Amino acid sequence: MELIVVERDPAGVAVVTINRPKSLNSLTRPMIVSLAASIRRLDADPAVGVVVITGRGRAFCSGVDLTAAEEVFKGDVKDVVADPVVQMERCRKPIIGAINGYAVTAGFEIALACDILIAGKDAKFVDTHTRFGIFPSWGLSQKLPRIIGINRAREVSLSGMAITAEMAEKWGLVNHVVDNGEVLKKAKEVAQAILRNNRDMVLRYKSVINDGSKLDLGHALALEKERAHSYYNGMTKEQFADMQKFISLRSSKPSSKL
Repeated sequence: MELIVVERDPAGVAVVTINRPKSLNSLTRPMIVSLAASIRRLDADPAVGVVVITGRGRAFCSGVDLTAAEEVFKGDVKDVVADPVVQMERCRKPIIGAINGYAVTAGFEIALACDILIAGKDAKFVDTHTRFGIFPSWGLSQKLPRIIGINRAREVSLSGMAITAEMAEKWGLVNHVVDNGEVLKKAKEVAQAILRNNRDMVLRYKSVINDGSKLDLGHALALEKERAHSYYNGMTKEQFADMQKFISLRSSKPSSKL
């Protein structure tokens, strides 16, 4: 049985499924390596425009299989090629997390590496690093406070309290909460909306958002300006003409209610 399953559709959506449902999709070392390799391949595949990550069964991912903890953690913290979170952060394509059930510790960190999160009503995000004496190395200690606020993050991580789907939406952790059986469907709908846009600009826009988020506002605005100048200076007259033609065609159509 494949423990990391990758399915592509003709439109350009690739769905990566963590497929160890009897163990609530807990991660072994081979699964971690396979997940990282899958993300690298999808990033390099020109036919893929958006990646969706989900889990089979009752959980998104319940974290690292602690029976294999030493194999996973010891000596591998700096192995970025086999680190799925590093590969997700390097991925140019938008990544949508379809969170069904529990996203625990390493599973929580994989969710935080996604660009957009869709959660089922029964989804729960839990950080158990302090419970089991595991030091975070996939970004949870730094990303979560930046998303939900430092006080909330301290409570979540130091106490091990669960963030429900309702709380996650209220705190800005997830984009949408839907019925449990609709999570993957909603993730694909968002993916299709992304694919209807200019694919090159989607990649560039994701990059400037993510890179700018690591800077203070002044430097982030300078980064945007620099990349905009580089982009427009590299455009040919034909590309500007195509842009104007596209805009005129869109403006001649009836406006959407959305």
